[in-house]
Amino acid sequence: MNIKSELNMQKDSRLANSSAPPLSQINAEYVTQLSNKYWAPHVKSKLPFDPRIVEEVYQNEILKSKFAVRKIMLLEFSQYLESFLWPNYTPEASTNSFMMSICCIINEKFRENVPAWEVFKKAPAHFPFFFSRVMDLCLSGEKFGLSLKEQTVLLLFLDHCFNSLEVDLIREQVQKLVSLPMWMCLLPARLEQELKKVPKLEKFWKLIKKNTEKMSAQEKEQAQRERSFLASLISRFLMVLDSIPESGLVSMEKVHYCERFIELMIDLEALLPTRRWFNTLLDDAHLMVKCQLSQLPLRQKEGHLFCQLLDMLKFYTGFEISDQTGNALTQKEMTTLHYDKITSLQRAAFAHFPELNDFALSNVAAVDTRESLKKHFGSLSPSILHRVSAYLCLLPELGEGEESPYDKDFLLELLVSHHERRISQIEQLNQMPLYPTEKIIWDENIVPTEYYSGEGCLALPKLNLQFLTLHDYLLRNFNLFRLESTYEIRQDIEDVVLRMKPWQSEYGGVVFGGWARMAQTIVSFSIVEVAKPNIGENWPARVRADVTINLNVRDQIKNEWEGLRKHDVCFLITLRPNLLYGTRFDRRQPFVEQAGLVYVRGCEVQGMLDEQGRVIEEGPDPKPKLRGDSRTFRVWLDPNQYQQDMSSSIQNRSEDPYETFNLIMRRKPKENNFKAVLETIRNLMNTECVVPDWLHDIILGYGDPGSAHYSKMPNPISSLDFNDTFLSIEHLRSCFPNHRVEVTEKDPERQVPPFRIHFPSKDEKDKKRKADDEEEKQVLVVEPHVIPNRGPYPYNQPKRNGIQFTPTQIEAIRAGMQPGLTMVVGPPGTGKTDVAVQIISNIYHNFPEQRTLIVTHSNQALNQLFEKIMALDIDERHLLRLGHGEEELETEKDFSRYGRVNYVLSRRLELLQEVARLQESLNVPGDVSYTCETAGHFYLYQIMSRWEEFMSKVKPRPGHEEPAEVVASHFPFHQYFSNAPQPLFRGGSYQEDMEIAEGCYRHIRKIFTQLEEFRAFELLRSGLDRTKYLLVKEAKIMAMTCTHAALKRHDLVQLGFKYDNILMEEAAQILEIETFIPLLLQNPEDGYSRLKRWIMIGDHHQLPPVIKNMAFQKYCNMEQSLFTRFVRLGVPTVDLDAQGRARASLCDLYNWRYKSLGNLPHVQLRPEFQTPNPGFRFDFQLINVEDFNGVGESEPNPYFYQNLAEAEYSVAIFMFMRLLGYPSERISILTTYNGQKHLIRDVINQRCANNSFFGQPSKVTTVDRFQGQQNDYIILSLVRTKAVGHLRDVRRLVVAMSRARLGLYILARVSLFQNCYELTPAFSQLTARPLQLHILPQEHYSLTEQRLSQPDQVVKDMPEMAGLVYNMYMQKIQSSQRYRQQQQQQQQQLLDPPQQHLETEEAMQEGDKKPQEEPPEVPMEVKKTEEEEQQEHSEMPEHPGRDSDSGDSDQEEDN
Repeated sequence: MNIKSELNMQKDSRLANSSAPPLSQINAEYVTQLSNKYWAPHVKSKLPFDPRIVEEVYQNEILKSKFAVRKIMLLEFSQYLESFLWPNYTPEASTNSFMMSICCIINEKFRENVPAWEVFKKAPAHFPFFFSRVMDLCLSGEKFGLSLKEQTVLLLFLDHCFNSLEVDLIREQVQKLVSLPMWMCLLPARLEQELKKVPKLEKFWKLIKKNTEKMSAQEKEQAQRERSFLASLISRFLMVLDSIPESGLVSMEKVHYCERFIELMIDLEALLPTRRWFNTLLDDAHLMVKCQLSQLPLRQKEGHLFCQLLDMLKFYTGFEISDQTGNALTQKEMTTLHYDKITSLQRAAFAHFPELNDFALSNVAAVDTRESLKKHFGSLSPSILHRVSAYLCLLPELGEGEESPYDKDFLLELLVSHHERRISQIEQLNQMPLYPTEKIIWDENIVPTEYYSGEGCLALPKLNLQFLTLHDYLLRNFNLFRLESTYEIRQDIEDVVLRMKPWQSEYGGVVFGGWARMAQTIVSFSIVEVAKPNIGENWPARVRADVTINLNVRDQIKNEWEGLRKHDVCFLITLRPNLLYGTRFDRRQPFVEQAGLVYVRGCEVQGMLDEQGRVIEEGPDPKPKLRGDSRTFRVWLDPNQYQQDMSSSIQNRSEDPYETFNLIMRRKPKENNFKAVLETIRNLMNTECVVPDWLHDIILGYGDPGSAHYSKMPNPISSLDFNDTFLSIEHLRSCFPNHRVEVTEKDPERQVPPFRIHFPSKDEKDKKRKADDEEEKQVLVVEPHVIPNRGPYPYNQPKRNGIQFTPTQIEAIRAGMQPGLTMVVGPPGTGKTDVAVQIISNIYHNFPEQRTLIVTHSNQALNQLFEKIMALDIDERHLLRLGHGEEELETEKDFSRYGRVNYVLSRRLELLQEVARLQESLNVPGDVSYTCETAGHFYLYQIMSRWEEFMSKVKPRPGHEEPAEVVASHFPFHQYFSNAPQPLFRGGSYQEDMEIAEGCYRHIRKIFTQLEEFRAFELLRSGLDRTKYLLVKEAKIMAMTCTHAALKRHDLVQLGFKYDNILMEEAAQILEIETFIPLLLQNPEDGYSRLKRWIMIGDHHQLPPVIKNMAFQKYCNMEQSLFTRFVRLGVPTVDLDAQGRARASLCDLYNWRYKSLGNLPHVQLRPEFQTPNPGFRFDFQLINVEDFNGVGESEPNPYFYQNLAEAEYSVAIFMFMRLLGYPSERISILTTYNGQKHLIRDVINQRCANNSFFGQPSKVTTVDRFQGQQNDYIILSLVRTKAVGHLRDVRRLVVAMSRARLGLYILARVSLFQNCYELTPAFSQLTARPLQLHILPQEHYSLTEQRLSQPDQVVKDMPEMAGLVYNMYMQKIQSSQRYRQQQQQQQQQLLDPPQQHLETEEAMQEGDKKPQEEPPEVPMEVKKTEEEEQQEHSEMPEHPGRDSDSGDSDQEEDN
């Protein structure tokens, strides 16, 4: 077991509270007994609704257990809300217990990340009343007898409502609470001041007043409640906050209530629709000032999270945005606003407060800091401070001689916080270190452990539907990306340090008792350069240091350390352990204290130093061999971090961290690109981000979500050449069923592709709508056209598409060719890649001057796409593949940058040889084929003149028909084309021969056009310059992964990289920020982006991007891709609706998740889909697996789930299939957990791997890892027997069900999974078939004819299946031995002639190699000795083997 796995055993208390209840407990629970009587879906005769049950369940199960997650989880899982609470909810039955029960279940659904509002959408009638009751309970909890814990539950429910504005039902209720009328709660003077700022608002306010006057008394009261709700809630919160003492005991219920309230405030401030009017109200309530002066922030332990949340709220209340217009404010505008505030305060001071004359007459820069403001205002009395605040409309006016009710600290802080100069957000960001330090890495509020239960709130940004500005969008993503990387860094540091075993030596120093591959002790560390700051900055421009280590290790590890490349990130660690030598580490204790970890600082490698102390530069030259084991690396430190450390060291007179490091840690290159991505995001925030106007609002989540669809774009293209998209005119007609197709060519024989289609323009459509005539189908004008002859050689013929696209696929292709945003939802097997490739091809041919960028999530997807592009009619010289995946392309051609340069250079030589041949054929003297330039002159003076002469001779005279022979007789290039298929001219007609002649000339012209393009490669001498030219000028279709785009953005922008279109494959699997960065890989032109098309292809119903930390995944919603967010916002999508991968019956298991997913015709027609699976009664089956030896699922390490019975059963099914003759490469075994994957691999290795009868399946892996792949037969193990676990995520279920083409066999505990509400559509089909495996062992894989009627053999359980496979195997062995004896007897008879004997033996050996696919009695492999057979018998025990854990070091993410 590796140390990372052992580390996982450090469960915190939150895990214990939140782990799911086991099935045994579910069955024994009182709730389950009630469920079986009143609401369980599978119970047919239920008792009628009894409101006392709701009361009883709430009081005894929820309240008594202090809202234990296990209890609420049990209720939610039993469908308590769907089947009992909401169907029976009425205003009359709306008791506290009823209300609280519903809110608890909704909160639990959000915690588990399952759809929460579906039940209300189905029956929305009582929801307004329900929401109104929630508001009452929030404000008057004590009056209704609710505890503070219950009120915290209501706050969380409210927060979920405000974060679900895309749900119409919720938005209707929530909008009333945050609309303009809420300003009635402002101070009258403040209200008047705010209305004057925006003249329009005064009109609206008068209108609101009029409408209010017209209301009835009851309506007025209701409106008053809604408008004052948030103001009243703030007052309620401040009462709770004021009740917390500075020291002594404090109720944690109060602290949690305050934390949840601030979280709600942050979420309201971070969304424009809720912030717009609320921000002014929040400012008027002085919430920030009152919170900062309260006692809770002073309590270091209890108030730590509260302080962090308060910092976030402060950030959003002062966010650089205009609340009314929603426009981002520039730094200049923010400075102007600040100056206006200060000068208005100075004017007020000068006119009315003589005590402040000094302040009034000072310049702004001298008085706008916190210190100077305190100095000027600190000496004033509370009543004067109050009068100043009242003059500024911050507080109500004081009466004559009246004293201020507020204390001086509050009044002073109020004035200072309103007028102090704030550092701009971009400056803050630029001063932030990019590497995490020990303070952040082990702060549970910022980087929670992987066991985050979802109960508490965190000081983390959330990725919701909408963002305030692009700056806000980038900043939230920046912070989350940084923290997710920090979480992985923490795991690596803990792993490495525990392997190193740091102990305290007897002299007080550090001694390391272990070793780690990824870490080395530091021999010496010294700062070698601190460069002067750049102008306008206060941190060093550059800080460099030398780190010396001793590499007295194995050569392989030594090579890894010496192979550290420029820009690789390492971490410098200081350890001062307190544990004495030999002490064992206790994994349950906090890591930092035990390891004695003091400092962690990041650094970036510049290079290794040679013996002269110079950095060894990377390049083609071999690196010098260094003597000895001592190696020194020059590293760059983070200048911001260095500045902070030095300032802190001087101010606090503390030690210098840079003199203490004793360990350096490196990380795996694939996991170590976080700094480059963070720098890219920071650079984006520092530049003028120019997103196309048509995309800007959609990315932020505002405006019309369909505004970027091609039908609403201002510049749709009315005529498009679909090239080879359609196979025939009938195919075209079938793809536009709602249009009338008119073909310009009347001759049916000439109605052949390619077709150019003229679509009706917007004006025509509008006219038709206005016309009173009967509605007529829109007319498509189709123009067949002939591709001009490209030359006489076979390779001149264009490659053609052979796929018959469906109407929906055609709509996707059409949308992709038009300007705008195209989103294609591609369910499994619907030909997403084919659509993508056709879009790329059509754009290439329609807009040859435009450049297209292809971005995918993985190298594998990029390579699949590229291989299909190469099969289409796209010139190879225009393709370019960037990144490190090009070597995986299954082609001999190299599409990397250097590969393309080599291709261009070799192609240049080939073309120049063609020029030489052409010169020779024309008898032109001189060396014209020496360079591209000389070839160009040759073309201009020799070729064009001959062609023009030829054209003048064959030009038909008016009214005179030219004979066919005239073309051949005058054609000047006969000799050059002598190697083309002959005869060159057929002499059929003048037009036909003339077309051939023009094709020949086009062939010649293309040679010289290409040479002109390649001429730059003669002028550019270095490989680097040539690759840059290729990238910027030559390539038309560039492909890269999203990670490569994020890493290399700076370099690409500097080069002047340009593109007009982006196509993204697997868009639903790409992180939000990694989807956004590719939009900005080029500089704007005249302040505008040149991007014309953005095509995203993905499937949000399958698994999202992988986020390892549960808190970032669930709480921050970091797993939401941009594709998914757009779908949630309502951006129009084209949903592909016909799959051609799986049998129709298998497709039914997941097609319910899609709008209308059907099957392509071949799924019904092809024999492979019609033939049953040999040996199995059913093509899919759910097989119930009970405990084996009393054990179901086990958990050797946290979340490392295993199930021995299912592992053995899945391997037994695989062996059974192999014995029937199924090829192993057509079978894959999948599971939903990493632990089970390792266990199945162990069982495979023990039973099958070394046995030629079985071998290994194509893959044994997790469902998550197998996304995007498929196989004919899938054996799936669901593992869990105590709780459903993460299969509850329907997206994982869809992936699991859609991997098989012909056969799917699922092993699971049926009683657990069939009750799960989310899985019902699939499991109702699965449970309709027998739950024990039905097999036909007498069948064989070569079965092609219809199955004969024969009885099934029913396998009751796993041991029976194992026994059956063992018996089948023994029969095979015996038949093998009999066959062998027969062969030996035949050989004996033929022994007489020696030569003949040899030949027979050779023939025998050939025969032995025949596969088992022939007659069943012939074994797979006969050439075995009896000892080998005995050994194989011993490898086939009758009973399942040990439960073992493999040492497989696959770095797959733990599910």
